[in-house]
Amino acid sequence: MSRADLARKACTVARAIEIVGDEWTLMLLREMFLGGRRFDDLERQTGAAPHVLSRRLKRLETVGVLRRCMYSAHPPRYEYRLTAKGRGLWPVVIALKVWGDRWLDNDGTPVEIVHKECGRTVIPHVTCPDCGKPMQAHDALARLSPDFELERNAAGRQT
Repeated sequence: MSRADLARKACTVARAIEIVGDEWTLMLLREMFLGGRRFDDLERQTGAAPHVLSRRLKRLETVGVLRRCMYSAHPPRYEYRLTAKGRGLWPVVIALKVWGDRWLDNDGTPVEIVHKECGRTVIPHVTCPDCGKPMQAHDALARLSPDFELERNAAGRQT
């Protein structure tokens, strides 16, 4: 299956992976959540080659994750801002950070998340919006849509 095939899947995880599921895009999102906006800063902080970074930025702009804004007319210079759709990826980046802190870092976290309202350092986690209890994978049941169930069954017959 190609990356382009992911965009046509019923599963929203597959479709999201097609958009943000590569290392440079995730590094770019990390930098944008840390306040990066300008191409040179994003290039320096991610380590991505200019052509790779340019392609990722154009792709994210095309799908509405970020927008390009002119900050200088002479010469024309642009910066990149996350849209609401892009800011919606914050939990994804934070989930990767929390996982990496737990399983990959032995010397503490390289970035602390501080709640602006109370000033406390937090480790974000998933909670049920109705009862407020923390949730892990074993606390959830996946209910498939009919389209996704058909897609999964068809894939099972192909093996």
